[in-house]
Amino acid sequence: MSEPLLSVEELQVRFQTYAGRVHAVNGMTFEVGRGEFFGLVGESGCGKSVTGLAILGMIPRGGAVASGRIRFHGEDLLTKSDAQMRAIRGRHIAMIFQDPAATLNPVFTIGSQIVRVIRQHTSISPEEARRRALETLDAVALPDPPRIFRAYPHELSGGMQQRVMIAMALSCGAELLIADEPTTALDVTIQAQILGLLAEIRRRQGVSILLITHNLGVVAETCDRVAVAYAGRVVEVGRVEDVLFRPVHPYTQGLLAALPRAGQAKESLLSIPGSVPDGLALPSGCAFHPRCASAVELCRSGEPALTVVGPDGHRVACHLFRREGAA
Repeated sequence: MSEPLLSVEELQVRFQTYAGRVHAVNGMTFEVGRGEFFGLVGESGCGKSVTGLAILGMIPRGGAVASGRIRFHGEDLLTKSDAQMRAIRGRHIAMIFQDPAATLNPVFTIGSQIVRVIRQHTSISPEEARRRALETLDAVALPDPPRIFRAYPHELSGGMQQRVMIAMALSCGAELLIADEPTTALDVTIQAQILGLLAEIRRRQGVSILLITHNLGVVAETCDRVAVAYAGRVVEVGRVEDVLFRPVHPYTQGLLAALPRAGQAKESLLSIPGSVPDGLALPSGCAFHPRCASAVELCRSGEPALTVVGPDGHRVACHLFRREGAA
């Protein structure tokens, strides 16, 4: 892959709580290429959303980046000031949140909120900003953009609200969209429409998309490459066809084996034993070893590095595999 648009390198994020220090992200490493649809997938609590917030410099109070680098166009975002990050957010990197109803301000019209974003990042006139807002509402296939422009969030359905969020993210020409569980609150039909819209926007405008999700089916349908995260770090990354159809890491294999299939008897459903580790007290060595049937002594003492195990950058963090892909 050529020089990536976004590169997250050994990112670590900690939260100070009343119970102690929570290790939310523990060496997250992945790259998103220009024009690429990239998936970051894993169970709840694996650090996906916190990573997305860290990229934008929006980690909630009590949290902080402990170490690592986040490079965008080769520049480390972690070295930027608050003012510099405000200029980047929305203009160059935009985020689509999973709950648009909680993100949109209920007391302002849709149009006024989009216009405010546009004028914050450009010097165009109010009339030009209004015209651009209407264009973006039309670009995301919302019916009757002038009516939507005048509407309040509560007057729109969940799917329409999510389209508004996508329009807002595109209104200033962002190069990277971070879509954090953008279809979670939507029914299956609307989910398919939103995912199709994102794919069409990527094709038409050449934007890069970082899709944060727990849904492997969504990743299989939309993404070019995928990173599987566990306990705050990537354990397997590569092309979708390699990771999802030829998985190497025991955790990835367990996730795929647990998926229900048509005609499968209820009694035959599989699950990964144990539970996600507590961020207050992570296991030593490989964080997955307490749940892994293939764990060896080295897994309990040493943290594995991402190692190439296949073509086109298929990498895995597992002591059972070396560069040649043999146990």
